[in-house]
Amino acid sequence: MHASSDVIGQPIDFVPRQRSGWEPIAPAQKGRFHAMAKPIGSTCNISCTYCYYLHKEHLLDQHRGRRMEPSMLERYIRQYIEAQNGDEIIFSWQGGEPTMLGIDFFRDIVEIQRRYTPIGRRISNDLQTNGTLLDDEWCLFLKRNDFLVGLSIDGPRELHDTFRLDRKGQPTFDKVMRGVSFLRRHGVKFNTLTVVNRINSKRPLDVYRFLRNELNSTYIQFIPCVELKVFRDVAPQHWSKDTMPMLGTNAAKPGNADSVVTDWSVDPDDWGYFLSRTFDEWLKKDVGRVLVNLFETAVVQTMGRPAQTCVTAEFCGKALAIEHDGEVYSCDHYVYPAWSLGNIRDTHLGEMAFSTQQQQFGYAKRDALPEYCRQCKHLKLCWGECPKNRFVLSPDGEPGLNYLCSGIRRFHDHAGPVLRTLVRQFA
Repeated sequence: MHASSDVIGQPIDFVPRQRSGWEPIAPAQKGRFHAMAKPIGSTCNISCTYCYYLHKEHLLDQHRGRRMEPSMLERYIRQYIEAQNGDEIIFSWQGGEPTMLGIDFFRDIVEIQRRYTPIGRRISNDLQTNGTLLDDEWCLFLKRNDFLVGLSIDGPRELHDTFRLDRKGQPTFDKVMRGVSFLRRHGVKFNTLTVVNRINSKRPLDVYRFLRNELNSTYIQFIPCVELKVFRDVAPQHWSKDTMPMLGTNAAKPGNADSVVTDWSVDPDDWGYFLSRTFDEWLKKDVGRVLVNLFETAVVQTMGRPAQTCVTAEFCGKALAIEHDGEVYSCDHYVYPAWSLGNIRDTHLGEMAFSTQQQQFGYAKRDALPEYCRQCKHLKLCWGECPKNRFVLSPDGEPGLNYLCSGIRRFHDHAGPVLRTLVRQFA
Protein backbone atom coordinates (compact mmCIF):
# COMPACT_ATOMS: atom_id res chain seq x y z
CA MET A 1 0.00 0.00 0.00
CA HIS A 2 1.04 3.59 0.31
CA ALA A 3 4.09 4.04 2.52
CA SER A 4 4.98 7.50 3.66
CA SER A 5 7.77 8.93 1.53
CA ASP A 6 7.55 12.46 2.93
CA VAL A 7 10.08 12.78 5.72
CA ILE A 8 9.86 15.48 8.33
CA GLY A 9 11.93 18.47 7.41
CA GLN A 10 12.19 21.65 9.47
CA PRO A 11 9.81 22.07 12.39
CA ILE A 12 6.47 23.57 11.41
CA ASP A 13 4.96 26.24 13.65
CA PHE A 14 1.20 25.83 13.86
CA VAL A 15 -1.07 28.74 14.56
CA PRO A 16 -4.51 27.19 15.07
CA ARG A 17 -7.42 29.32 13.97
CA GLN A 18 -9.85 30.24 16.70
CA ARG A 19 -12.05 27.34 17.66
CA SER A 20 -15.77 27.60 17.21
CA GLY A 21 -17.67 25.83 19.98
CA TRP A 22 -16.65 22.23 20.60
CA GLU A 23 -15.47 21.36 17.10
CA PRO A 24 -11.68 21.37 16.52
CA ILE A 25 -10.69 23.75 13.73
CA ALA A 26 -8.05 23.02 11.11
CA PRO A 27 -4.62 24.53 11.81
CA ALA A 28 -3.77 27.56 9.72
CA GLN A 29 -0.72 25.85 8.21
CA LYS A 30 -1.27 22.64 6.28
CA GLY A 31 1.18 19.93 5.35
CA ARG A 32 1.42 16.44 3.93
CA PHE A 33 1.07 13.35 6.05
CA HIS A 34 -0.57 9.95 5.84
CA ALA A 35 -2.97 8.25 8.20
CA MET A 36 -3.85 4.58 8.41
CA ALA A 37 -7.52 4.46 9.40
CA LYS A 38 -8.83 1.45 11.34
CA PRO A 39 -12.59 1.99 11.30
CA ILE A 40 -13.27 -1.51 12.64
CA GLY A 41 -10.39 -1.55 15.09
CA SER A 42 -8.82 -4.95 15.58
CA THR A 43 -11.91 -6.94 14.57
CA CYS A 44 -11.00 -9.58 12.00
CA ASN A 45 -12.56 -12.72 10.55
CA ILE A 46 -9.26 -14.63 10.61
CA SER A 47 -6.64 -15.10 13.29
CA CYS A 48 -3.11 -14.98 11.91
CA THR A 49 -0.62 -16.37 14.40
CA TYR A 50 1.77 -13.47 13.89
CA CYS A 51 -0.81 -10.65 13.84
CA TYR A 52 0.48 -7.53 15.58
CA TYR A 53 -3.00 -6.03 15.94
CA LEU A 54 -5.49 -8.60 17.25
CA HIS A 55 -4.38 -8.02 20.82
CA LYS A 56 -5.53 -4.38 20.64
CA GLU A 57 -9.00 -5.72 21.46
CA HIS A 58 -7.80 -6.22 25.02
CA LEU A 59 -5.07 -3.58 25.18
CA LEU A 60 -7.44 -0.79 24.11
CA ASP A 61 -10.50 -2.39 25.73
CA GLN A 62 -12.24 -2.79 22.38
CA HIS A 63 -15.25 -4.99 21.91
CA ARG A 64 -15.53 -7.28 18.92
CA GLY A 65 -17.79 -5.79 16.26
CA ARG A 66 -17.09 -2.14 17.11
CA ARG A 67 -17.00 0.28 14.20
CA MET A 68 -16.39 3.94 13.57
CA GLU A 69 -19.64 5.79 14.16
CA PRO A 70 -21.05 7.89 11.27
CA SER A 71 -20.33 11.21 12.98
CA MET A 72 -16.76 10.15 13.77
CA LEU A 73 -16.24 8.93 10.20
CA GLU A 74 -17.38 12.26 8.81
CA ARG A 75 -15.22 14.17 11.30
CA TYR A 76 -12.16 12.13 10.35
CA ILE A 77 -12.65 12.54 6.60
CA ARG A 78 -13.26 16.27 6.89
CA GLN A 79 -10.27 16.87 9.17
CA TYR A 80 -7.96 14.75 7.05
CA ILE A 81 -8.88 16.70 3.92
CA GLU A 82 -8.60 20.05 5.70
CA ALA A 83 -5.09 19.26 6.95
CA GLN A 84 -3.62 18.31 3.56
CA ASN A 85 -2.09 20.64 1.00
CA GLY A 86 -1.24 18.18 -1.80
CA ASP A 87 -3.21 17.84 -5.02
CA GLU A 88 -3.92 14.20 -4.19
CA ILE A 89 -5.30 13.13 -0.82
CA ILE A 90 -4.82 9.42 -0.10
CA PHE A 91 -7.09 7.61 2.33
CA SER A 92 -5.98 4.19 3.59
CA TRP A 93 -8.42 1.80 5.22
CA GLN A 94 -7.22 -1.14 7.29
CA GLY A 95 -8.14 -3.22 10.31
CA GLY A 96 -8.57 -5.85 11.52
CA GLU A 97 -10.45 -6.70 8.36
CA PRO A 98 -12.20 -3.62 6.92
CA THR A 99 -14.46 -5.55 4.52
CA MET A 100 -16.33 -6.80 7.61
CA LEU A 101 -17.84 -3.30 7.76
CA GLY A 102 -19.85 -4.01 4.62
CA ILE A 103 -20.07 -2.17 1.32
CA ASP A 104 -22.58 0.40 2.55
CA PHE A 105 -20.01 1.71 5.03
CA PHE A 106 -17.62 2.37 2.17
CA ARG A 107 -20.36 3.89 0.03
CA ASP A 108 -20.80 6.38 2.86
CA ILE A 109 -17.05 7.04 2.82
CA VAL A 110 -17.10 7.91 -0.88
CA GLU A 111 -20.14 10.17 -0.46
CA ILE A 112 -18.61 12.04 2.49
CA GLN A 113 -15.36 12.50 0.58
CA ARG A 114 -17.25 13.99 -2.35
CA ARG A 115 -18.92 16.52 -0.08
CA TYR A 116 -15.69 17.75 1.46
CA THR A 117 -13.21 17.59 -1.43
CA PRO A 118 -12.27 21.10 -2.63
CA ILE A 119 -12.30 21.91 -6.32
CA GLY A 120 -9.01 21.00 -7.96
CA ARG A 121 -8.12 18.28 -5.46
CA ARG A 122 -8.53 14.55 -5.99
CA ILE A 123 -9.19 11.73 -3.57
CA SER A 124 -7.64 8.26 -3.74
CA ASN A 125 -8.58 5.29 -1.58
CA ASP A 126 -6.74 2.10 -0.79
CA LEU A 127 -8.01 -0.87 1.15
CA GLN A 128 -5.84 -3.48 2.87
CA THR A 129 -7.63 -6.82 3.04
CA ASN A 130 -7.06 -10.52 3.59
CA GLY A 131 -9.27 -11.07 0.54
CA THR A 132 -11.46 -13.79 2.03
CA LEU A 133 -14.72 -11.80 1.92
CA LEU A 134 -14.38 -10.35 -1.57
CA ASP A 135 -17.14 -11.16 -4.05
CA ASP A 136 -18.73 -9.73 -7.20
CA GLU A 137 -20.55 -6.95 -5.36
CA TRP A 138 -17.44 -5.85 -3.50
CA CYS A 139 -15.28 -5.82 -6.59
CA LEU A 140 -17.87 -3.94 -8.67
CA PHE A 141 -17.82 -1.25 -5.98
CA LEU A 142 -14.02 -1.18 -5.74
CA LYS A 143 -13.64 -0.92 -9.51
CA ARG A 144 -16.34 1.71 -9.91
CA ASN A 145 -14.76 3.88 -7.22
CA ASP A 146 -11.16 3.22 -8.28
CA PHE A 147 -9.99 1.72 -4.98
CA LEU A 148 -6.49 0.27 -4.90
CA VAL A 149 -6.52 -3.04 -3.02
CA GLY A 150 -3.65 -4.33 -0.95
CA LEU A 151 -3.92 -8.10 -0.69
CA SER A 152 -2.23 -9.89 2.19
CA ILE A 153 -0.75 -13.20 1.04
CA ASP A 154 2.41 -14.97 2.18
CA GLY A 155 3.30 -17.11 -0.82
CA PRO A 156 2.11 -20.48 -2.15
CA ARG A 157 -0.40 -22.56 -0.21
CA GLU A 158 1.93 -24.37 2.19
CA LEU A 159 3.70 -21.14 3.17
CA HIS A 160 0.61 -18.94 3.34
CA ASP A 161 -1.30 -21.44 5.47
CA THR A 162 1.49 -21.80 8.02
CA PHE A 163 0.35 -18.74 9.97
CA ARG A 164 -2.65 -17.24 8.14
CA LEU A 165 -5.48 -19.33 9.60
CA ASP A 166 -9.10 -18.54 10.29
CA ARG A 167 -10.62 -18.39 13.77
CA LYS A 168 -11.25 -22.13 13.71
CA GLY A 169 -7.61 -22.84 12.87
CA GLN A 170 -8.39 -23.70 9.26
CA PRO A 171 -6.30 -22.65 6.21
CA THR A 172 -7.30 -19.51 4.31
CA PHE A 173 -5.34 -19.87 1.05
CA ASP A 174 -8.27 -21.09 -1.06
CA LYS A 175 -10.51 -18.28 0.17
CA VAL A 176 -7.83 -15.71 -0.63
CA MET A 177 -7.35 -17.08 -4.12
CA ARG A 178 -11.12 -17.00 -4.61
CA GLY A 179 -10.93 -13.31 -3.72
CA VAL A 180 -8.15 -12.86 -6.28
CA SER A 181 -10.41 -14.36 -8.95
CA PHE A 182 -13.06 -11.71 -8.21
CA LEU A 183 -10.47 -8.92 -8.35
CA ARG A 184 -9.27 -10.15 -11.73
CA ARG A 185 -12.77 -10.64 -13.09
CA HIS A 186 -13.64 -7.02 -12.45
CA GLY A 187 -10.26 -5.51 -13.27
CA VAL A 188 -9.63 -4.15 -9.76
CA LYS A 189 -6.08 -2.88 -9.23
CA PHE A 190 -4.31 -4.75 -6.47
CA ASN A 191 -0.88 -4.95 -4.88
CA THR A 192 0.41 -7.71 -2.64
CA LEU A 193 1.75 -7.51 0.89
CA THR A 194 3.78 -10.45 2.15
CA VAL A 195 4.86 -10.87 5.75
CA VAL A 196 8.29 -12.48 5.71
CA ASN A 197 8.44 -14.75 8.72
CA ARG A 198 10.61 -17.50 10.16
CA ILE A 199 9.27 -20.10 7.70
CA ASN A 200 8.78 -18.45 4.29
CA SER A 201 12.03 -16.47 4.65
CA LYS A 202 13.89 -19.70 3.91
CA ARG A 203 12.18 -20.05 0.51
CA PRO A 204 12.56 -16.63 -1.11
CA LEU A 205 12.30 -17.68 -4.74
CA ASP A 206 9.20 -19.79 -4.11
CA VAL A 207 7.54 -16.77 -2.55
CA TYR A 208 8.67 -14.24 -5.15
CA ARG A 209 7.90 -16.40 -8.17
CA PHE A 210 4.47 -17.25 -6.82
CA LEU A 211 3.63 -13.57 -6.40
CA ARG A 212 5.00 -12.71 -9.82
CA ASN A 213 3.85 -15.71 -11.86
CA GLU A 214 0.65 -16.87 -10.17
CA LEU A 215 -0.78 -13.58 -8.97
CA ASN A 216 0.83 -11.35 -11.63
CA SER A 217 1.59 -8.86 -8.88
CA THR A 218 3.45 -5.86 -10.26
CA TYR A 219 3.87 -4.11 -6.90
CA ILE A 220 5.15 -6.29 -4.08
CA GLN A 221 5.63 -5.26 -0.48
CA PHE A 222 7.81 -7.39 1.76
CA ILE A 223 7.34 -6.73 5.47
CA PRO A 224 9.64 -8.48 7.98
CA CYS A 225 7.82 -10.13 10.85
CA VAL A 226 9.49 -8.93 14.05
CA GLU A 227 7.69 -9.08 17.38
CA LEU A 228 9.03 -9.21 20.90
CA LYS A 229 7.44 -11.83 23.10
CA VAL A 230 6.11 -8.97 25.25
CA PHE A 231 4.60 -7.02 22.33
CA ARG A 232 1.03 -7.44 23.56
CA ASP A 233 1.74 -5.48 26.74
CA VAL A 234 4.92 -3.43 26.27
CA ALA A 235 5.01 -0.51 23.86
CA PRO A 236 8.02 0.13 21.60
CA GLN A 237 10.80 2.13 23.25
CA HIS A 238 9.45 1.14 26.65
CA TRP A 239 11.68 -1.90 26.92
CA SER A 240 14.17 -2.33 29.70
CA LYS A 241 17.81 -2.14 28.64
CA ASP A 242 18.44 -5.14 30.88
CA THR A 243 16.29 -7.29 28.58
CA MET A 244 18.10 -6.31 25.37
CA PRO A 245 20.21 -9.15 23.94
CA MET A 246 23.50 -8.67 22.13
CA LEU A 247 23.44 -8.68 18.34
CA GLY A 248 23.98 -12.21 16.97
CA THR A 249 23.35 -14.08 20.21
CA ASN A 250 20.76 -16.85 20.58
CA ALA A 251 18.52 -14.47 22.51
CA ALA A 252 18.43 -12.22 19.43
CA LYS A 253 17.20 -15.00 17.15
CA PRO A 254 13.85 -16.83 17.05
CA GLY A 255 13.35 -20.42 18.14
CA ASN A 256 15.58 -20.40 21.21
CA ALA A 257 14.40 -20.79 24.78
CA ASP A 258 15.98 -17.51 25.82
CA SER A 259 14.95 -15.60 22.68
CA VAL A 260 13.29 -12.22 23.21
CA VAL A 261 11.26 -12.54 19.98
CA THR A 262 8.33 -14.74 19.08
CA ASP A 263 8.95 -18.06 17.34
CA TRP A 264 7.34 -16.77 14.15
CA SER A 265 9.62 -13.73 13.85
CA VAL A 266 12.05 -13.79 10.94
CA ASP A 267 15.66 -14.63 11.74
CA PRO A 268 17.81 -11.56 10.94
CA ASP A 269 20.20 -13.55 8.78
CA ASP A 270 17.32 -15.19 6.92
CA TRP A 271 15.93 -11.71 6.22
CA GLY A 272 19.19 -10.81 4.51
CA TYR A 273 19.15 -14.09 2.59
CA PHE A 274 15.55 -13.57 1.50
CA LEU A 275 16.18 -10.05 0.22
CA SER A 276 19.41 -11.00 -1.53
CA ARG A 277 17.94 -13.96 -3.40
CA THR A 278 14.78 -12.13 -4.45
CA PHE A 279 16.85 -9.12 -5.47
CA ASP A 280 18.92 -11.27 -7.83
CA GLU A 281 15.76 -12.69 -9.41
CA TRP A 282 14.20 -9.23 -9.70
CA LEU A 283 17.38 -7.76 -11.19
CA LYS A 284 17.70 -10.55 -13.72
CA LYS A 285 14.10 -10.61 -14.96
CA ASP A 286 11.88 -7.88 -13.59
CA VAL A 287 13.53 -4.45 -13.31
CA GLY A 288 11.09 -1.87 -14.61
CA ARG A 289 8.25 -4.40 -14.72
CA VAL A 290 7.76 -5.49 -11.12
CA LEU A 291 8.09 -2.93 -8.33
CA VAL A 292 9.37 -4.28 -5.01
CA ASN A 293 9.12 -1.75 -2.21
CA LEU A 294 12.55 -2.31 -0.64
CA PHE A 295 14.37 -2.63 -3.97
CA GLU A 296 12.80 0.48 -5.48
CA THR A 297 13.77 2.59 -2.49
CA ALA A 298 17.30 1.12 -2.50
CA VAL A 299 17.68 2.28 -6.11
CA VAL A 300 16.56 5.86 -5.49
CA GLN A 301 18.49 6.15 -2.23
CA THR A 302 21.64 4.94 -3.99
CA MET A 303 21.01 7.85 -6.37
CA GLY A 304 20.99 10.20 -3.38
CA ARG A 305 17.26 10.82 -3.49
CA PRO A 306 14.78 10.62 -0.59
CA ALA A 307 13.58 7.23 0.57
CA GLN A 308 10.32 5.87 -0.79
CA THR A 309 9.48 3.99 2.41
CA CYS A 310 9.23 5.28 5.95
CA VAL A 311 11.36 2.44 7.36
CA THR A 312 14.38 3.43 5.25
CA ALA A 313 13.97 7.19 5.63
CA GLU A 314 16.10 9.38 7.88
CA PHE A 315 13.04 10.56 9.80
CA CYS A 316 9.58 9.14 10.39
CA GLY A 317 6.44 10.52 11.98
CA LYS A 318 4.33 11.40 8.95
CA ALA A 319 2.41 8.12 8.98
CA LEU A 320 -0.16 8.14 11.76
CA ALA A 321 -2.85 5.67 12.79
CA ILE A 322 -6.40 6.50 13.78
CA GLU A 323 -8.59 4.01 15.60
CA HIS A 324 -12.36 3.58 15.27
CA ASP A 325 -12.99 5.77 18.33
CA GLY A 326 -11.05 8.73 16.92
CA GLU A 327 -7.92 8.17 18.99
CA VAL A 328 -4.75 9.02 17.04
CA TYR A 329 -1.37 7.33 17.48
CA SER A 330 2.14 8.17 16.31
CA CYS A 331 2.32 5.18 13.95
CA ASP A 332 0.44 2.07 12.92
CA HIS A 333 2.96 -0.01 14.93
CA TYR A 334 2.73 2.32 17.93
CA VAL A 335 -0.96 1.88 18.75
CA TYR A 336 -0.41 1.77 22.50
CA PRO A 337 -1.71 4.20 25.13
CA ALA A 338 1.85 5.45 25.66
CA TRP A 339 1.96 6.73 22.06
CA SER A 340 -1.45 8.37 21.84
CA LEU A 341 -1.53 11.89 20.40
CA GLY A 342 -5.11 12.64 21.36
CA ASN A 343 -8.57 12.32 19.88
CA ILE A 344 -10.05 14.11 16.88
CA ARG A 345 -13.08 14.96 19.03
CA ASP A 346 -10.86 17.35 20.97
CA THR A 347 -7.92 18.24 18.72
CA HIS A 348 -7.79 18.61 14.96
CA LEU A 349 -5.99 15.77 13.21
CA GLY A 350 -3.71 18.22 11.39
CA GLU A 351 -2.64 19.79 14.64
CA MET A 352 -1.67 16.40 16.05
CA ALA A 353 0.15 15.37 12.88
CA PHE A 354 2.57 18.28 13.16
CA SER A 355 2.58 18.69 16.92
CA THR A 356 5.80 19.02 18.88
CA GLN A 357 5.21 15.56 20.31
CA GLN A 358 4.94 14.00 16.87
CA GLN A 359 7.92 15.92 15.49
CA GLN A 360 10.03 14.65 18.36
CA PHE A 361 8.84 11.14 17.57
CA GLY A 362 9.90 11.59 13.94
CA TYR A 363 13.31 13.10 14.64
CA ALA A 364 14.12 10.39 17.19
CA LYS A 365 14.48 7.89 14.35
CA ARG A 366 17.77 9.57 13.46
CA ASP A 367 18.76 11.13 16.76
CA ALA A 368 18.52 7.89 18.78
CA LEU A 369 20.77 5.86 16.48
CA PRO A 370 23.64 4.09 18.26
CA GLU A 371 27.20 4.88 17.19
CA TYR A 372 27.42 1.48 15.49
CA CYS A 373 24.81 2.71 13.01
CA ARG A 374 26.36 6.14 12.57
CA GLN A 375 29.63 4.55 11.51
CA CYS A 376 27.99 2.07 9.13
CA LYS A 377 28.65 2.48 5.41
CA HIS A 378 24.99 1.68 4.73
CA LEU A 379 23.62 4.36 7.05
CA LYS A 380 21.99 6.46 4.31
CA LEU A 381 20.29 3.41 2.85
CA CYS A 382 18.93 2.10 6.14
CA TRP A 383 18.78 4.83 8.81
CA GLY A 384 18.35 2.13 11.44
CA GLU A 385 15.19 0.71 9.79
CA CYS A 386 11.99 0.89 11.85
CA PRO A 387 12.45 2.14 15.45
CA LYS A 388 10.00 -0.50 16.70
CA ASN A 389 12.68 -3.11 15.93
CA ARG A 390 15.53 -1.43 17.81
CA PHE A 391 15.78 -3.65 20.85
CA VAL A 392 19.22 -5.29 20.66
CA LEU A 393 22.64 -4.17 21.85
CA SER A 394 25.37 -3.25 19.40
CA PRO A 395 28.70 -5.14 19.60
CA ASP A 396 30.03 -2.47 21.96
CA GLY A 397 26.99 -2.80 24.25
CA GLU A 398 25.11 0.34 23.19
CA PRO A 399 21.31 -0.11 23.24
CA GLY A 400 18.95 0.70 20.38
CA LEU A 401 20.37 -1.36 17.53
CA ASN A 402 17.89 -2.84 15.08
CA TYR A 403 17.13 -6.53 15.50
CA LEU A 404 17.44 -6.98 11.70
CA CYS A 405 20.84 -5.29 11.47
CA SER A 406 22.87 -8.29 10.31
CA GLY A 407 20.34 -9.14 7.61
CA ILE A 408 20.09 -5.56 6.38
CA ARG A 409 23.87 -5.34 6.15
CA ARG A 410 23.98 -8.62 4.27
CA PHE A 411 21.47 -7.35 1.72
CA HIS A 412 23.22 -4.02 1.11
CA ASP A 413 26.65 -5.68 0.93
CA HIS A 414 25.20 -7.94 -1.73
CA ALA A 415 23.10 -5.46 -3.73
CA GLY A 416 25.14 -2.29 -3.25
CA PRO A 417 27.83 -2.83 -5.91
CA VAL A 418 25.21 -3.70 -8.53
CA LEU A 419 23.04 -0.73 -7.62
CA ARG A 420 25.96 1.69 -7.78
CA THR A 421 26.88 0.36 -11.22
CA LEU A 422 23.30 0.81 -12.40
CA VAL A 423 23.15 4.34 -11.08
CA ARG A 424 26.40 5.28 -12.86
CA GLN A 425 25.05 3.84 -16.11
CA PHE A 426 21.91 5.92 -16.00
CA ALA A 427 23.43 9.07 -14.52
